Amino acid sequence: MSENTINAALRRLGYSSDEMTAHGFRAMASTLLNESSKWHPDAIERALAHGDSDKVRPAYHRGVHWNERVLMAQWWSDYLDDLRGQ
Repeated sequence: MSENTINAALRRLGYSSDEMTAHGFRAMASTLLNESSKWHPDAIERALAHGDSDKVRPAYHRGVHWNERVLMAQWWSDYLDDLRGQ
């Protein structure tokens, strides 16, 4: 799914490009995950699929920070569930 598909859905929901974008979700997650101080910054970057400058290494080293990323995904899911319940 392209970023434009998500942006188009946001526009149909009534959000302007000044209010929210597809990349805005990633920026929001990065900010909140980093501010929580619970996760290694490299694990956050991997979870957001931010690339490594070495293009060969990530092709063979896919499990970097895997256990932490799993815990982080559950923490993020719980965080969003809590927001929905408010």
